[in-house]
Amino acid sequence: MEDRLGRLINKFFGYFIRGLLFVAPLGFTILILYSAFDFVDGLVRINFTWDQPNQKIFIPGLGFLIVLFGTALIGFVFTRLLPQTIQNWLENGIKHLPIVKIFYTAFKDLISAFVGDKKKFTTGVLVTINKESNIKKLGFLTQEELNVFNLPDMVSVYCPHSYAFSGEMFIVPKEQVQILNISSAEVMKIIVSGGVSISDTQQ
Repeated sequence: MEDRLGRLINKFFGYFIRGLLFVAPLGFTILILYSAFDFVDGLVRINFTWDQPNQKIFIPGLGFLIVLFGTALIGFVFTRLLPQTIQNWLENGIKHLPIVKIFYTAFKDLISAFVGDKKKFTTGVLVTINKESNIKKLGFLTQEELNVFNLPDMVSVYCPHSYAFSGEMFIVPKEQVQILNISSAEVMKIIVSGGVSISDTQQ
């Protein structure tokens, strides 16, 4: 009787682990996507008055659609309707505002690193952080030339942290950087997973 109960418990935990391996990644993915969707949707949340004056409702997703198409409309206006001189005048005006220019420039460069014509996280590299101990890190080459710092033989590499939305920027000699022959998406997956996904990319 005890052996049968033990087998049933082992089977139960075996099924539980298998279910967890499927449900947990899917649940976290849905949670992250829902959180991003809810945040954008809440930026322009319009409340409608129902039958009673004090009873208000909102349509989920309406704010998200407004932000989505509003951003696309702004992109169309700046691309098709406004001359480049006006765009430069507006941007230069923002860049001359104290404090504002710091955040504007930083966020613009950050977004441009992921999307647009000036994407930076496209070249995955293996960078040697400590030559004596042969310690290496995975990252992305962000600047191939650092002449502005009078460092012609150095490059900048950004190394994201695993399981986090953060990272570190390193300035290292060019000879300590090895360009990888895998896609940037695969490099990011390996880093985010803490190296667990390396075997998947080799299949």
